[in-house]
This record gives sequence, C-alpha cells and structure tokens, in this order.
Amino acid sequence: MIQNAYVGLGSNLGDRAGYLLLAVRGMLDAGLDVIRLSSIYETEPVEYEEQPAFLNMVAELRGSTLPSPEQTLARLLRIEYALGRTRDVRMGPRTIDLDLLIFKDQQIETELLTVPHPRLAARRFVLVPLNELVPNLLHPVLGERISELLCHSKDRSEVIRWKAGKSTD
Repeated sequence: MIQNAYVGLGSNLGDRAGYLLLAVRGMLDAGLDVIRLSSIYETEPVEYEEQPAFLNMVAELRGSTLPSPEQTLARLLRIEYALGRTRDVRMGPRTIDLDLLIFKDQQIETELLTVPHPRLAARRFVLVPLNELVPNLLHPVLGERISELLCHSKDRSEVIRWKAGKSTD
C-alpha cells in the first residue's frame, strides 16, 4: 500500500538547477513534507522537441502530513506561478514544471486532476528518478512495479544523471 506522494520536477529555462532547488524550497514553505529527493537527471525533450534539454527529478512527500490531492495540486500550481511558469506553448519550455505523479493509493480523474499521472508509465524522464527512489512501488492502476514499467517502456529518450558544472547552465 502506497503511503506517500511523488512529485515530478522539471526545468529547461534559465538556471535549471536553481529552479529545481527553488521548487523544493517552495514545497517545504507550502507545508509539504519533502522526505526524499532523487538525483537530478538531464533529459532530452519529448513530444515538443524544439526546446532546450531539461533537468528532472522526483520528490517524495510524506503522506501522513499531506492535504487533499486537490489542495496539494493547488500548492504546486502556486509554486509554478511564483517561479514564473507560463503555459504559452503546450509541452513547451518552462522555468519549472511540477506534476503530481502518485498520491498514495488514490485514483482520481477530474477535469483538473488525474492521479496517477496519465503519462507516468510512458516517460523515462519520470520513471528513471522514480525508480531510483522506489523501484518496487506498484503503480496504483497498472499494478506493475516502477522498475518493470521502466524496463518495458517504449520511450528511448536520453536520461543521464546530471553533474553540476557539466551543464549548459
């Protein structure tokens, strides 16, 4: 049984690592109890490919202290807004992107929120850092472990552990 929640973080504009750090700080300031962070990965864009490379990571939030999924999403959206996120181009470049990937064992499908994230199983830039944190976590809908989803993923995009100083930032 999944007790915690997982948030995907991504940035491909400006000081990408700085935006990830500010987003983690924003989650803490918003009362979200961040208990673990994956490594940071440099990833190539998917779908909308004419944009800079991303830095991505996953944060694990303590489930026992979380507000509702809708309130958690609202806090994440406020952090994005505070960090200058705009939504001019679908899947386009962004200072920060915060996605609620998994919220405990819950399955939610509303106009504003779908949990687990509908494209989670198809994206290496999320599966690789999630696998680092919780390889044996079962996807609440698909019933497969994160490690199995990663192994079976058709996504062949490049996801490389990022090292500070070797970046285009």
